Amino acid sequence: MTDIAQLKESVYRANLDLVRHNLVIFTWGNVSGIDRESGLVVIKPSGVPYDKMTAADMVVVDLNSGKVVEGNLNPSSDTPTHLAIYRAFPEVRGIVHTHSTYATAWAQAGKDIPNIGTTHADYFHNDIPCTDDMTEAEVKGDYELETGNVIVRRFVRDNINHMHTPGVLVKNHGPFTWGTSPDNAVYNAVVMEQVAKMAFVSLSVNPNTTMNPLLIEKHFSRKHGPNAYYGQKKQSNK
Repeated sequence: MTDIAQLKESVYRANLDLVRHNLVIFTWGNVSGIDRESGLVVIKPSGVPYDKMTAADMVVVDLNSGKVVEGNLNPSSDTPTHLAIYRAFPEVRGIVHTHSTYATAWAQAGKDIPNIGTTHADYFHNDIPCTDDMTEAEVKGDYELETGNVIVRRFVRDNINHMHTPGVLVKNHGPFTWGTSPDNAVYNAVVMEQVAKMAFVSLSVNPNTTMNPLLIEKHFSRKHGPNAYYGQKKQSNK
């Protein structure tokens, strides 16, 4: 079982990394992490400025009930969205939400970010999907939970591998990314913002830009496939 104090420190530092990577201003974002064995989720408190936070301020909630089990502050208002993703995608151990400029612009436009370059293909196998419009019942009901549900629905409907394409755009809202840890989820958020920017510029230069499908498979598989060869092999202890 993960030490919860250690997870709170990890989530705290990952939240600060959003500022360091220029993905958030004011309080426009949050990071969470989960201990799968205990079913406890650690998340940023709602509306607390990054420069005022401490690791002790991170809030612990129960995955199944969503109730706060540790902490004196309210958890992020996006907590139900995080919980819906954790419940649906058991491999996920960290989630990030930001309003980073270019990824949010694609979300506001209601468009998938197309996979038109090798940088995108290195990290996201598919186009980064944008969710459907939320219904009146979803908006007026349990809004943040339904936001998570529309995310999950897009991946299930289109049979998108959520670990090969570890992020989504919520239409008219903004991006969410996830990963194998809070740090990994932040990494994917940084990559998403960059590929969103590059796609915007590329399509401004040539609106008919496309990508050779063979290059997509090559670049994704050399990092993530069964015969991946990018980077250094682990050294033996000899």
